[in-house]
Amino acid sequence: MAFFKKSPWLLHYDASSCNGCDIEVLACLTPIYDVERFGIVNTGNPKHADILLITGAVNVQNEEIVRNLYGQMPDPKVVVAAGACAMSGGVFQDSYNVLGGIDKVIPVDVYVPGCAVRPEAIIDGVVQSLAILERKAAELKRRGGSGEPEKPS
Repeated sequence: MAFFKKSPWLLHYDASSCNGCDIEVLACLTPIYDVERFGIVNTGNPKHADILLITGAVNVQNEEIVRNLYGQMPDPKVVVAAGACAMSGGVFQDSYNVLGGIDKVIPVDVYVPGCAVRPEAIIDGVVQSLAILERKAAELKRRGGSGEPEKPS
């Protein structure tokens, strides 16, 4: 994370899960797992987020929302699909309104398997995304972009 002047910000979105993975995402914020020790800051605003962590499958109702969240995030950005549903649709993949995993709608950089996915696995996926985010930032800087995501002070 030497590239970033500020901590990477994470936006969590529950696409349409059973909430098992969402509970595990919340567990990552507790003192037992403490994802913030890696410098991660949880945000509710996609315009400030560097990492989009999605749980649940994409369905007909949230497809546009997922696209909009991704589109509002500044470059460089990383998408983490956490859980079986986010990866492939999981147990809901044959439902009439489920389109499948997150990669059916937006590009995914890190896949974190599990049902429900363990907090340790989520943290590992987020840490992997930091390296990808740094690589994307360096590439953006080489192409002439600022390379540093803009954050409010």
